Formats: sequence, structure tokens, C-alpha cells
Amino acid sequence: MNSALLCRSAIIRHMSPTRPVVAAAKRTMFGKNRGALSGIRPDDLLALSLRELAASIPGLDLSRVDDIVMGDANGAGEDNRNVARMGALLADFPVTIPGVTLNRLCGSGGEAIVQASRAVLSGDMDIVIAGGVESMSRAPFVLPKSDKPLDASMKLEQTTVGWRMINPAFPKHWTDSLGECAQRSAQELGIGRQEQDEWSVRSHELASAAWDRGVHDGFAFSVNDLTRDESIRPTTTLETLGALKPAFTADGTVTAGNSSPINDGSVAALITREEIARDLNLDSFASIVSSAVVAVEPDRFANAPVPAMHKLLQRNNLTFGDIDLFEINEAFAAMVLTVLREEPRIDVSKVNPNGGAIAMGHPVGASAARVVVDAARNLHARGGGRAIATACIGVGLGIAILLEA
Repeated sequence: MNSALLCRSAIIRHMSPTRPVVAAAKRTMFGKNRGALSGIRPDDLLALSLRELAASIPGLDLSRVDDIVMGDANGAGEDNRNVARMGALLADFPVTIPGVTLNRLCGSGGEAIVQASRAVLSGDMDIVIAGGVESMSRAPFVLPKSDKPLDASMKLEQTTVGWRMINPAFPKHWTDSLGECAQRSAQELGIGRQEQDEWSVRSHELASAAWDRGVHDGFAFSVNDLTRDESIRPTTTLETLGALKPAFTADGTVTAGNSSPINDGSVAALITREEIARDLNLDSFASIVSSAVVAVEPDRFANAPVPAMHKLLQRNNLTFGDIDLFEINEAFAAMVLTVLREEPRIDVSKVNPNGGAIAMGHPVGASAARVVVDAARNLHARGGGRAIATACIGVGLGIAILLEA
């Protein structure tokens, strides 16, 4: 590199803004399938979190918001026209605020926070609202166009979760159901039904206890008289779970009880620089340090958080022992246990201390945003440390995000 380029590089480093932070956040309670939030359109659902976030920051002049970045995994129904922009308009935000909607499936909300943090770190933007939304209850059926009028092969396709209108060029095992793929990973690693059910009981017990302790007070807000996440079942036991039939194959180990449920909800977080957060009288939760995404065979998605975390730690010259908290999105108990079996250096006591998606719910576009914000809030409550928020993602992807407080 010549001297002019070296000089320019030094100037850029000197002028680089401080590390982006999660400065504030709000989310709806997560509703269960056809439950308390199922009557709310996804754009209206997002508007609720946006409105609550803005109201919680009296010093925020909304005209200073540079962009709204939201994850949304479906996009086939009422969320089909850039739900980030629609939600902002429905929240009565200034019409001058742009919006963009991202889709990295189960990682969408986390990806939105990553993209927002990059914009802030680069200096392109000062204040961004990021998060995600999903109404799985309202996911529509869709009808593919046919080359022939009213072709007899046409059929309605569900858009709630998983594959639809599959390209026949894909190998069959790539497009098996998510639960079947997670079950296959568990079987290969010797993870049985009882171990999966035990993880599910853990998730419900920890999630219920967290709500009882007020962990989510001031963050999750009530909608339609829902006062906590609707899918949490504090009375879940190994006996009740053991009575459930396999959900994906006749002799399988993955059931509705040890899988994440179908949910509705939205998350909105303010991403900005530390000095701006202080000017807004916000005690930032945590800074966003780094992120990594990886790709694996589509049917191996359950183990994708492992290489994602490896990539993230290597990039930041850290080890698993340097991490104080792991927030792993619980798509399936089989998936979390696959990660823990493949990476035994993760201390299980540091994983999802307040429960996970099996109990709280997995509204796909919002889930990874919830995981990131919960990691940030947990670090803040502990008085500091490092956390990794990670999620498996359909079609063989994984995302991992490093936070520090």
C-alpha cells in the first residue's frame, strides 16, 4: 500500500464513529397460533412496537431517524409491500423516514440489527430503528400461476413455515421438513426423545421464572390483555411431553412439545452511537461488536450456529471461554442439543438463562431480533460481559452476533 493510501486509511480510522449500541427496545408479547394477536395484521403489529419505542424515548425527535430496517420472513400476505415502511406510516411516524424489509428467514430480525449497526458504524446513519415482525397466524395460502388456464395441478400452498412451491431441481433430502432435518441431526448424534423433552421443560421453567422475576418488565408490552408470552406453559412436565406423538415421522423423536411453536409478534430496537444514546438519556444495553453468517447443506441447518460461532470467535480472537452468555434461538430442542453436542466447549449454564423460543415463541421474522435484544439486556443487567446471539436458519444458514457491555 502506498503512503497516500496509508495516510487515508489512518484518517478514516481516526474519523470512524464509536461502536453502535442497542440503546433501547420494545416488543409485543408473543402470541400463539390463532391466539391473542392473531386478529392484528403484521403491519399493524409492527406499528405497535414502533409506537411504543418512540413513546419510551421522550427526547427522540423522530425526524432524526435515518432508516427503519425490519426482518420479515414471509412477505406473502399483508406484509407483502415492505412492511418496515408500512409499519412506520401506520405508527404515524414522519413520512420522510425510509424503511427497508429484509429476509434471512429465521435470522431476519438479527440481520436487520446487523445492517443497522453497520450503517451507524460507517457513519452513513446516526439513528436506525431495527427489529422484525411476523404474524404466522395470518400467513396466507398462495396459488402459483400456471402456464395453462386453471391447470388441474394447481394447488394452494401454505406460507406459515417451511418449504413451498419447491424447485424440483433440489435434492429431496434438502427439502425435507425442518423438524425432520433436526430429528436427523439429533439421531446421528445420539440425542434421544427424553433429552429433547428435558430441554423443553427447562425452557418453559426458565421462561416462566423470568417473567415472575420481572425480567421483561418495561420491554415487552401488553397487547389485547396479553400480559406475558402466550406459549409459555409453566406446568409442562416430562410426563405431559412424553404423551405427545412424533410430529414429523411415525417413529421420530421431535414433537410439537419439544419444537418451537407458531407465533405472532414484533420487536423494535434503537441502534445508534454511544454519544447519541447519552444525549437521549438512554443507558445503552450493549454494543454490537461483530457478526458472522455461514452456509451449510440445507438439511444440516440445525448445526449451522456452530460454524457461525467459530467464524465469529476467530474473527475477534476470542474463545468460547471468553463468552459469558449464549442466546441460542430454540427452533427445536433437537437443534439446540445438536449445537451443544457438536461444540462441548459451550457451558450449558450460560445458555438461554431466561428460557428460549420453545417457550416464548418463534415469530420467525422477529425471533433473531428478540434473541439479540435479550442478550443485550441480559448483559446490561449483569453489569457487563460478552454475549453471542445465534440462530439456525432454514435452507442451511446460520448467524452469530457478538455483543459487549
